[in-house]
Amino acid sequence: MFSLMVLFFCRFGGHFVQTQMEDVKELAFRLFHVLFAFACLLVTVATAAATTFTMQRGVNLDPWVTWPPPERWNDEDILSNFPEWRHSASLEDLQAIRKAGFDFVRMPVDPAIFLEDASEARITKLIAGTLKAISMLHKAGLKVIVDLHSIPSDQRKIGTNQILADPALFARYLELVGRLGRTLSITDPALTAFEPFNEPVVDCDLAVYPKWPALLRQLHTAARKALPNHTLILTGGCWASAYGLIQINPTAVADDNVIWTFHSYEPYILTHQGAGWTGDAMAYVEGLPYPPGRLGEAPFDDVLKQARHRIETQAPEDKRLALLKNLDEMAGGVADDAKALARLNEPFDQADVWRRQYNIAPERIYLGEFGMIRQEFGKDFRMPPEWRAAYMKDVVSAAHKRGFPWSVWSWGGAFGITLADDKRVFDPVILDSLKTE
Repeated sequence: MFSLMVLFFCRFGGHFVQTQMEDVKELAFRLFHVLFAFACLLVTVATAAATTFTMQRGVNLDPWVTWPPPERWNDEDILSNFPEWRHSASLEDLQAIRKAGFDFVRMPVDPAIFLEDASEARITKLIAGTLKAISMLHKAGLKVIVDLHSIPSDQRKIGTNQILADPALFARYLELVGRLGRTLSITDPALTAFEPFNEPVVDCDLAVYPKWPALLRQLHTAARKALPNHTLILTGGCWASAYGLIQINPTAVADDNVIWTFHSYEPYILTHQGAGWTGDAMAYVEGLPYPPGRLGEAPFDDVLKQARHRIETQAPEDKRLALLKNLDEMAGGVADDAKALARLNEPFDQADVWRRQYNIAPERIYLGEFGMIRQEFGKDFRMPPEWRAAYMKDVVSAAHKRGFPWSVWSWGGAFGITLADDKRVFDPVILDSLKTE
């Protein structure tokens, strides 16, 4: 109330003050106006930056790890342990996250299981499981971002691409956003935030008319109607990249209770080594150190030669030339330590310039995902923790320098920061790299 009163007088009180103080000496009069304007500025900035949810250091919880097929989505074992990490995590495991210095988690919730041939009975159980998971996390002392986490997948009828391409399916998705939002409305806004969409895959090519801004406004409207008091986490297009974020005009949303997010895995050739699901040359890359010039590690050029050899001997013959070109394009940007560090910092610079352009407080710009692969499923090569720690330390430093909160990807899975998925014990080398001053 006090802030509103000050803002009122900032706008309308100048003439009143001047007429009442005609007998005040000129110097005192000017000093009064300077102090008065400064007070107005402080209140205005504080109001513009206010969100009901605040955060600093976080970790992403596991999405589906075992990837059960849709025909199993009505199994009692699936529905009674949703989200899936509840099957193998105890309250003590969650409390260990808080003890490790993380104040919040980002909790992925798969929308496909709510949308694909889902009965009302299934949806009711899923919502109950989501609320139970949130309650467990709050009990462990953690704040929660509920992340409606769609993924692109050729094996599903409903994934990110389908949701964004089919207006009827997107309308159903908006209904889910509203229903899940109304469910979350019973939670404490200071402890729970809502992210209505993960990594939209559109608008990487701006030669094509931008699609995401209009969809984002619809998502915001649906989420805000359901959750009038909770902080919403919103993103740009192109896989939630900083490039996608800076294409957004945040004034079109006109909501101060929003935190804007971007994801960064740059330099990509270093963070996604061996990942066969990317559909590019990364499936054939193994053993690139970070930083690239680490003494005593495999020489950068030798590792690239091995990757080329794998492409030439293992890749489908009709795709080899394109994959080799893709490999060379990625490798050129990280040929030495300085280039790699510049590539790592580029998304942060983009986001920082954008938030200054629109006068957004740095704590309202959130690095929602970053990380380096631990071990691709089904492969023998395991990334040395020292390489991963060096990379994560530089990312955390980049975020900390600009005042951005962050959450690492992820607790478990291929990018996990624990020693193993069946032992919820943090890798001490990785954990030490995530500390900030």
